[in-house]
Amino acid sequence: MSRLTAGSQSSLREANKALLVDTIKQFGGLTQVELADATGLSAATVSTLVKQLTGAGVAEVRPTSRSGRRAQLVTLARATGLAAGVHVGHRSLRVLLGDFNREIVAERSMPLPQEHPMDTVLDRVALLIVDMLEMVASHLDELAGIAIGLPAPVDASTGSLSVRGLLRGWESEHIGDVMGKRLGRPVYVENDANLGALAELTFGATRPYADSVYVRASYGTGAGIVLGGRLHRGFAGTAGEIGHVQVDPLGRICRCGRRGCLDTVVGAEALLASLQTSHGPLTLRDVINRAVDGDPGCARVLTDAGRTIGTVVAGLCQSVNPQAVCVGGELADAGAVFLAPLTESVHEHTLPNQIAPVDVVTSPLHGDAVVKGALIQVLDSTDVFAQGGDGQ
Repeated sequence: MSRLTAGSQSSLREANKALLVDTIKQFGGLTQVELADATGLSAATVSTLVKQLTGAGVAEVRPTSRSGRRAQLVTLARATGLAAGVHVGHRSLRVLLGDFNREIVAERSMPLPQEHPMDTVLDRVALLIVDMLEMVASHLDELAGIAIGLPAPVDASTGSLSVRGLLRGWESEHIGDVMGKRLGRPVYVENDANLGALAELTFGATRPYADSVYVRASYGTGAGIVLGGRLHRGFAGTAGEIGHVQVDPLGRICRCGRRGCLDTVVGAEALLASLQTSHGPLTLRDVINRAVDGDPGCARVLTDAGRTIGTVVAGLCQSVNPQAVCVGGELADAGAVFLAPLTESVHEHTLPNQIAPVDVVTSPLHGDAVVKGALIQVLDSTDVFAQGGDGQ
C-alpha cells in the first residue's frame, strides 16, 4: 500500500471520528444504529470507530433500550470535560454546568442589584463555578470553558462590548481576558439574544428552520439572527439590536444616546413607570403574574408592548426573510396577553408571503435559552480529542 493511500485512509478515519463526535455533541447520546443513520456511515464503520473512540477515552458505551430492544448507547466520556454557561441579566445571574452529552449536572441562580459592576459579578461567577465543580466532584482542570451571555452587543473576536452606555460598568474591558485570569480557562463572551438563538437552533423551537430570528423580550429587547443554519452577528456584533430601533421620534433619551428607541417604550423601566400611578411600585415579574391573573392594567401594558415589538420585528423580517420568529424572555411568560398581539403585528406589517408565511413560535426553553446557548457555544468551540484523548 502506498504512503498516499495509507495517509488518505488515516485522514478519512480521523474525519469520520470527528463526524461521530460532532453528531453526539449535536444530538446527545445515540445508539450505534442511530449514529449510522445520522452520519450516513455504515454500521460496521460506526462500530469500529466507536471502539477506537472508547479506547482513546473520548466516548463511553452503556446499555440502553430502543423500542423495547436492547442497544448500546454511545455518549462522550465524562473525561472530555464540563462546560459552564453563564447568563448575566439586568437583575439576575444564572449558571449551568453541563457535560458534552448536553446533560445539566449543576445549576445556580441569584439576583443582581441594578447597575451591577463587572468586577463584582465576575467574582461571583468564578466563586459559583468553583463551588459547583466541587459539588459534582470535579475541578477546574476538567472545565473545558466558560461562555458568558450579556444583554448588550458584543464583539465576539475581542470579548468586549461594542456599544457604549448599554451595560454601564462593563465597558472598555476585555471581559473574556478578565474572566480568564480568574479561572485560567477559555472564556467566550456573547450577546444574550445570540445565545438564545443558538439554543433554539440546537434543541429548541427553530431546529426545523435554516433561517430564523429569536426575539428576547425582557428588561430590554434584542434579537438573534440565524441565516443558513449559522448565527449572524454582523460586524462587531450589532446585528439584531432591535431594542435601539427608533419607535418614537419625540420619546425619551435611550442609554445609547438616541431618542425614542424601542427599549425606552417597552423596556422594564418604561412598563413599570406606566403602572406607577395606578398600581404603585411593582417588579417586572409582578406585572407578568398580574397580567396572567387578569389584571386589566398590567395586561394592557403587555399587550401594547407585544404590538410595538411585533411591528419592529416585522421590519427585521422584511430585511432577512426568516422562516420563523421564536419569542422568548420574561415577557413571553405572559402567554397570549403578550404573544397574540406580537404575532398579529408581525403578520400585519410583513408582506403576505403566500409560499412561505413566517411562523411565530414560542420558546420551549423558557428562562434557560440564553444559558443553554452559552453551554452550546463552549461545546461547539472545544476539541474533545484534546480534552479526553489523543484520538489515535
